[in-house]
This record gives sequence, structure tokens and C-alpha cells, in this order.
Amino acid sequence: MSKAIPAEPLVFAEKGVGAGRVTKGNTGVNRILVSGVSGPIGLALVPSLASGGAELVRLVRGAAKNAEQISWNPLAAVVAADVSGFDAVIHLAGESVVGRWTDAKKKAIRESRIQATRNLASALAQAKDRPRLFICASAVGFYGNRGDELLTEESAGGTGFAAELGREWEAASRIAAEAGIRTVNLRIGLVLSPKGGALEKMLTPFKLGLGGRLGPGTQWWSWIHVDDIVGAIHHIMHNESLSGPVNLVAPSPVRNHEFTRVLASVLRRPALFPVPAFAARLALGEMAQELMLSSQRVVPAKLETSGYSFRFRELGAALEDLLG
Repeated sequence: MSKAIPAEPLVFAEKGVGAGRVTKGNTGVNRILVSGVSGPIGLALVPSLASGGAELVRLVRGAAKNAEQISWNPLAAVVAADVSGFDAVIHLAGESVVGRWTDAKKKAIRESRIQATRNLASALAQAKDRPRLFICASAVGFYGNRGDELLTEESAGGTGFAAELGREWEAASRIAAEAGIRTVNLRIGLVLSPKGGALEKMLTPFKLGLGGRLGPGTQWWSWIHVDDIVGAIHHIMHNESLSGPVNLVAPSPVRNHEFTRVLASVLRRPALFPVPAFAARLALGEMAQELMLSSQRVVPAKLETSGYSFRFRELGAALEDLLG
């Protein structure tokens, strides 16, 4: 199973001379605000941050139960005073994209990302004691369906619902950047996690020996082990040269037929039942086309250039760690 990432304390320079500079070592408890703590990334990230001595506060829906929680409605204005005094804010919350994309579902997906990010970024920009760092989730869907094209952070955005969503989602976070807050948009690929996410939903048919490629199987899937998401977030915190979009994907994207072959091999099951593209579209509609059948060959150019060392560069090792 996945092992905890050893956390290095995050320490920011005092405001004034050198403000925003990050140093290593622990001269005090850091305050970090996190949303989306119940998702696969949040479940792995929060314990890692806590193990480094950070004081964590969670943004939660409903009433706050203690001093470690702040109640918020993602679709309503956020009180600036509530989010003042944090060293870093990590925003991961958003409506699940899994399921048929009806008009109502697409509206919920958009609002939970674009409106919620705009509300939070606006409050951070207005806060008396603004954070030095705002990390906001995004997705590789930003690039759209791009075939075999190799995609870095410098590549243009694509077309389609997911691409437009990513573009507006990232634009909403710029309110914080324009206020002088270092802002990073995590363009996250297919998350491999033992707790929730896409991998968990694939396991049942594959364990039953009913798995197989989706559509032609030639489409590129850009994946990442959840431990490397956590590790990359720590890396971003300690590396102030990183801002704007950062691709959170492993260095070795694979075609869908290779992904399904490796997954079946790790589970010691055959993968003999391909799902035709028309069947996937019939079952899941637009979501199938944009998230399962589209091709995005994305590489983590900024992370590798800045010196991040991936724990899991190859798919087989990642799946063995999670499932073996």
C-alpha cells in the first residue's frame, strides 16, 4: 500500500525584506488552510502536512465543529477575515466529474470550481494578512483532445467542456495572483489512489476479469500516483520559482491499451473485454468522450526542471505499490 510522504516543515520568511522566500527548518508552526480534505488528494495530503508540524485548518460545508474548521458555502462570498493569517491556502474542493453530464451536473461542476475559486481568491486578495501561496486544483482536461501531441505547461488550451472549464477555473484564481499572492494551478492527471478516485472505480470489472481497453485504446492517459501529488505539493511550497500552471502527472504517460494491460497484469487477471467507444458514450455520454476517450499526452516539464524527483515514474511500479 501507499506509504506516507515524509513532510518537510514549510517556513516562510517574515514579511518585509525577503517576504515570500521559503526556507527549510522549523522556526514556528505554519498555518495552512485546506479545502477538499475528504477527496483522494486531501486524504493523503492532510496527514503529510500535519506530520511536518503545520497547523491545519479545514474549509468545511456546514457548521464548524472546532477551531480547526472554518465553515463556508463555496457558492457564497467568503468573509476575508475568516481566511486571513494563513501562510498557504490549498484549494482542492469541487463537485465530482463522475457521472452523466446533464445540464444540471455540468452547472454544478462549473459553479463548484469557477465560482468557488473566485469567491475564495477574492477573499484572500482582500484579507488583511494575505497568504504567501495559493495552490488551486485544475486538471489536464485544460488541453482538450490532442492526439499524440506532447503537452507541457506552455501548450495552448483545447476545446470542449473540460478545456473551457479548466481555462475559466484557472482564470478565477488570478484574482489572488493579481493581489501579489504566488498562485499555482495544479493541472492534475488521472489520480491513482487507494482511497477513491478513478482507479477505485476501475477495480471491480478488472478484478472480475471483465476489464479491457476503452474505445480504440490509442488515446494517451496521463496519470500520477497520489504520493507524487503530495510530494509535488511539498516541492511547490519550498520552491518559490514555481507559479502559474504546473502539470501534476508522472513523466511516463501511457496509451489506454497499455494502462489496461498493466492494471490487469498487476491484478493477475485477463483484460479481454474492450468497451467500444459507442458503448462508453451510450453509458456516460459527454463525460466518456472528454475524460475517457480523449487523448492528452502531458508531461511534468516544470516539476522536472525545478528538480522534483518522482517516486513513481512508471505505471507498473505505481500500481504494484497501490494494489500489489
